[in-house]
Amino acid sequence: MTPPLAFYCLSSELYYPGAVGLVNSLRLQGHDEPIYLLDCGLAQEHRELLAREVTIVPGPAATPPYLLKTIAPAANPAEVMVLIDVDMVVTRPLTPLIERAAEGNVLAVKDNLDRYVPEWGRLLGLGDSEPGPYVSSGLVIAGGGVGAALIGHWHDRLNLVEYERSWFDRDEAGYPFAYLDQDVLNAILRSPVARDRLVALDRGLAPVPPFHGLEITDARTLRCRAADGVEPYLIHQFVRKPWIEPMYHGIYSKLLRRLWLADDVALRLDERELPRRLRRGTLARLERRAVDAIDLARWYSRDVIPQRLGR
Repeated sequence: MTPPLAFYCLSSELYYPGAVGLVNSLRLQGHDEPIYLLDCGLAQEHRELLAREVTIVPGPAATPPYLLKTIAPAANPAEVMVLIDVDMVVTRPLTPLIERAAEGNVLAVKDNLDRYVPEWGRLLGLGDSEPGPYVSSGLVIAGGGVGAALIGHWHDRLNLVEYERSWFDRDEAGYPFAYLDQDVLNAILRSPVARDRLVALDRGLAPVPPFHGLEITDARTLRCRAADGVEPYLIHQFVRKPWIEPMYHGIYSKLLRRLWLADDVALRLDERELPRRLRRGTLARLERRAVDAIDLARWYSRDVIPQRLGR
């Protein structure tokens, strides 16, 4: 029997800490629905920990993750399917968005890029394309028959793009699918398949770095609020990752530490697996302050000062 709702994500070993944070954030927001995680090279002990809360779906070896996003939902469909990246933290229940998708809509967040390629529809055999909002593939909530059709077309047509020509490899000028899965998603959303059913969400509902004006209002519930009063549904750390490289201890990093180490999370990380700067204690706190000072100095010298000189 097809479940009413399911979540889908994928993770390699490198992104395992992010996957733990995402899963814990969903559970803390009351989402006890099935979660399917595509295994893109997890270690056995990490696979076993995640399997307490998710269904592990074996992934193909040596395939870029940008071409794998639809494998888990295509194999395990639900009436409403939520595809979500593991570098996201859900900061309040997604229920209002899910309810809107259940009416036969596709919800996604407007991307910072404004991109449209008229040839998309012809190249993918989708019919005529029309201009429209360009959305991120980081969060896609697809419901009803339209949602099922979207996932089916998306899954089938990812085989038509060439990773080597994309922005992620040699960045061939003018390649229509430079952003791979995201371009294919937008091609389908601008085609007769789903263009009348897209709900393009404001970026403020899923902010990305540098998170200017965003603050944590309740660390226990993960609640955040922007300077204009908007409370996002999630935050998306789509660039640098705090467990991979030293970086400013901002909102994402703070929420992750809570999601990794608190007593009320579904999956608790072994603190020894984390860099010292992300652990508890005095030495960790001092190291975070040192990293913050370096990162802020880099940001001012690279971004703030040049902009002021330009003005």
